[in-house]
Amino acid sequence: MMYWNDGGMNGWGIGLTTVTMLLFWALVILGVMALVRHLGRTTPGNPVAPVPQTAPSQQRQTPEQLLAERLARGEIDPDEYRTRLDVLRGGDPSARG
Repeated sequence: MMYWNDGGMNGWGIGLTTVTMLLFWALVILGVMALVRHLGRTTPGNPVAPVPQTAPSQQRQTPEQLLAERLARGEIDPDEYRTRLDVLRGGDPSARG
């Protein structure tokens, strides 16, 4: 006996099988991605709380501290540092000579 029609599966059957397999693998991939994202947001001690992005003990730096850091990194020269520091402290930068 010859099986000319692949065991009774026509074009619709092949199409539905293809779509079903694509949906299955899409769900598997989305499930793995969701699991990885969920595990990445939790800490071992507290599985519900998200991990903080920054340490709470860090305090904001003052503008003078930021300016001093820029001088230390070499982004500005000492004259520019003094001028900007005078402006920050409310002085007149044009009075420097």
